[in-house]
Amino acid sequence: MAEEIVQLSDTFWNIRGDLRMGGVFNVGTQCSLVKVGEGRFVFLDSYTLKGEIRERIMALTDQGRSVEAVLNVHPFHTLHCAQMAKDFPSATFYGSSRHAQQVPDVDWAADLVESDAVAARYPQLSFSMPDGIDYICADESVHAGSLLVYHAESGALHVDDTFNVLPLPNALRKVLPLPEIALHPKLKDALLDTPDAGARFCDWAERIASDWSGTRTLCAAHSALSKFGEGEFSEALRAAIKRARPKLSKARS
Repeated sequence: MAEEIVQLSDTFWNIRGDLRMGGVFNVGTQCSLVKVGEGRFVFLDSYTLKGEIRERIMALTDQGRSVEAVLNVHPFHTLHCAQMAKDFPSATFYGSSRHAQQVPDVDWAADLVESDAVAARYPQLSFSMPDGIDYICADESVHAGSLLVYHAESGALHVDDTFNVLPLPNALRKVLPLPEIALHPKLKDALLDTPDAGARFCDWAERIASDWSGTRTLCAAHSALSKFGEGEFSEALRAAIKRARPKLSKARS
C-alpha cells in the first residue's frame, strides 16, 4: 500500500493513507473529500495530509478555507483528528462520543456524527448505522462498527472496517474464487447480546445492497478500493451475507 489520492468523480476524492502496526506492517487507512456545493467541501474521516496529496487537497479547497466540516465516522479512528483540526481550523468537527473522550483537545461539535441533525445538513450524503452490532464496542480490539456513508452522485461508498475488500490484482481474482466483499473478521464479537443480533445485521446489510445498489466504488479503510459494474455491488454484498448468515444468526442464540 502507498499514499495516493484517487478521484472518483468531479465531487469525490478518496485518499489512501498509511497505518503501520508496530511501525512496520502497513494495514492502510483512508479519508475522503466530498464537494457538497459551490465552494463547500467536507471530509469523511481524518488523515494527516502530506506532500503532493496535501498540495492537491489545498488547491481544491482554497487552501483549506472551503472545508466546512470533517465527519469522523469510525469511533476508533482517532489518530489523525488532532492534526486534521490544526490543518483545517475553520472546519466543524463531528465525531462519536468516543472521539471527544480520546481527543479532547479538538473542539468537537455538540451534534454527534451519527445524529439525524448531521444527516440533515448534508443531503448529498446518505448515512447508515449497522443494525445488530455495537457501534462502540466495550472490547477495544473490536472495530467492526462504523457509520457508512454513500455518495450517490459519484457512486462511492465510504466504509471503515465493517466491510472489507481483499487488496488483490484483478488477474488473480479471475483465477481464484475469492469473495469481492468480506465482513470484518471480528464482526461476530461485535454482535449485541440478543438472540436476533446476527439476523438483524444480515437484514441490514441486505437493505444496503438494495438501497445503495448504485455503488460503483467501495472505499474500504484497511484494504482497498473495489470497482463494480451495474448491479455487481449488490450481488457481491448479498453473496457475503449469504456466507455469513448461518454463523452470525446462531452466534448469540
